[in-house]
Parts: sequence; structure tokens; C-alpha cells
Amino acid sequence: MGSTGMGALQDKVAVVTGAAGGIGKEIAHAFFLEGAKIAIADLKAEQAGATAKEFDPSGKRAMGVGMDVGDEQAVDNGMAKVLATFGRIDILVSNAGIQHIAPIDELEFSQWKKLMAVHLDGAFLTTRAALRAMYKHGEGGSIIYMGSVHSKEASPLKAPYVTAKHGLIGLAKVVAKEGAKHKVRANVICPGYVWTPLVQKQIPETAKARGISEESVIKDVMLRDTVDGEFTTTADVAAAAVFFASFKSNALTGQSLIVSHGWSME
Repeated sequence: MGSTGMGALQDKVAVVTGAAGGIGKEIAHAFFLEGAKIAIADLKAEQAGATAKEFDPSGKRAMGVGMDVGDEQAVDNGMAKVLATFGRIDILVSNAGIQHIAPIDELEFSQWKKLMAVHLDGAFLTTRAALRAMYKHGEGGSIIYMGSVHSKEASPLKAPYVTAKHGLIGLAKVVAKEGAKHKVRANVICPGYVWTPLVQKQIPETAKARGISEESVIKDVMLRDTVDGEFTTTADVAAAAVFFASFKSNALTGQSLIVSHGWSME
């Protein structure tokens, strides 16, 4: 997978969490094609390394980093490895995420805490490490959070996910306010249902919880409110990430962009 040459992110260094597959991998690849150096950060360290080699067998512009985003030491160590290898961090995409389907009255506190740890603790810890690097380097940067239409809307059976995704918008706004004097921007991408393993796993879970068929989950739950009955693609989300990462000024900061085939409109 070679680069297309001079791109919108030429020589920038990007850390993408949860990037060994799915949306994160697509974003990392899009950044790579735009000229960036990429750190593939993922809980699955071996898979992260394999993905980096897939992008760049030479290892000059892609590296894998094992990282549990909910663990403070793991995040700080992982980000330090990126700085030691590439010398700077210009872009962070906080993408790592999990899902759990259950009604609130049956939701185990351990599941609530697990989801918050990945989505919110992970966003905070990676943001803090990235900001420290960006502030020290003095050339600004872009922090992008992977929100969801559930950053704006709610669905049954997803209390911790909806809560966490709403929280990312608040965090992005604070980072935008604090980071402005350092030329650091923060924005949120809010995809609709994207055809990834995370969404595929939800289909049978949702069908069971709602007592409907898997076909009905897709047609009547996931895609019912889209304008065309189509899933959002990983490429759609990656294009939005490139847009945010390559924007040149603080004119676009503290914002959230819905990418959902009209599932949610503002």
C-alpha cells in the first residue's frame, strides 16, 4: 500500500487508536495515503504491528503500538514510543470503542465501567498525552474523537454507549477552548451505523433483546431513518477524518460532524 505522494498530511505524525481494524484502520490508511506517518495503536499489539507492516513494510512511516487506552501507564508508554520513533505527534484520532447491549435495569455496573473506561477514560488519557506533546512542539495539532449519531440521539439498550458518546462532545469543546492558544483543534466525527465487526455483533444481540429478526434489526432499527437505506462506510468516515485533520485554522474547532446517510440531521 504505497503513498500517493505529496498529500494533505505530508510528514505529519498521527496516532489512531483502535486502528488494527474497522474504522480506525481505514482512517489510518487514509492518513498514510495523504503522506502522514502513522502509529497504529490497539489493544491487540500483534495485529497493530501486522497492520503497520501492511501499510509500510519498510517501517519508516508506520508503526504498531500495543495500547490499552483505559490504562494510564499503557497510554503514556505507548505515546512515548511514538515520540521516540517519529519525534512528534500532530494528530490524534481517539477511535477505540466497544459496545454492550442491555436494558438499564439489567445492566451490570462492571459493563458500564468497562465501556466508560474505553470511551471516556481512553479519550482523556490519549488526549492528555497528545496535548503535552503538541504543546511542547509548538506547531499545533488536531484531535479527533470518534463519536456517533448517539452523541446526539439515543437508542434503547445502549445507555453507557450513548452516555459516553455524548461525553466526547463535551470533552472536544473543552480541548478546543484550552488548545486554541496552542493552535490545537478538537472535533468529533459522528457516524451512523457503519458496517464493521462492532455493528455486526450488535445485530443478533439487538434481535434477541427486542424479540425481532436480524433482518428487522437492519431494516427497521439501524437503517430505518437513513435517506437511502444504506450503511455508512468506513471510507465515508475516513474522508471526514482527513478533512478535520488537514484543516488549517481554528475556524473549525469544537465541532461535531454527522456522517450518517441522514440517520440524524441537525
